[in-house]
Amino acid sequence: MAAVEDVTLPQKRGPAEHTVRDQIVHAANGYFSHFGYGKTTMNDLAKAIGFSKAYIYKFFDSKQSIGEAICVQCLAKITNAAERSAMEPGAASEKIRRYFKTLIEKNVELFFVDRQLYEIATYSTSENWVSSQEHTARIESVVRMLVLEGRESGEFERKTPIDEVSRATMQAMQSFLNPAMLQHNLDAVPEGSNEVVSLILRSLSP
Repeated sequence: MAAVEDVTLPQKRGPAEHTVRDQIVHAANGYFSHFGYGKTTMNDLAKAIGFSKAYIYKFFDSKQSIGEAICVQCLAKITNAAERSAMEPGAASEKIRRYFKTLIEKNVELFFVDRQLYEIATYSTSENWVSSQEHTARIESVVRMLVLEGRESGEFERKTPIDEVSRATMQAMQSFLNPAMLQHNLDAVPEGSNEVVSLILRSLSP
């Protein structure tokens, strides 16, 4: 991997705004991966990217907003993979089990493969960034959809309000979905997370 300090951006005349934003995010991603989000300042990014800090502020109002853009990309890869697994054929209970299994596996993979990006995800959840809120809402919407699917097939009970079921399921899985908590529960994966999912599925039975 090339040293992040060597990263420079093409000095094109009047580049499209989205192109510049993408270039800033790409360079910042490399810098954060090398040095960490918490230790990096906007001055550091400006030097590494080759733009003035004032110019970067035209596109991002803070280091957090750059971190948000990176976090959105990172979390989308996790949710996309989990949703693909949930859409495979099978009973609703099997889909829920696969869905959480993939979410947790991808989170653990991020922890071990790119600790610095995992750090950004941890900041996102700890400081309640919009990217984290939207990520959680997206997961909950899939949980809701799968529970409703199970209710329609007769696999799950129908008495408990669906909003309550969705919220409770998310709460039960927090130790394994929340990056700030997962890093303290790695030893419980996959046995512990599988046990929690099994408990959830038993509670959904008619």
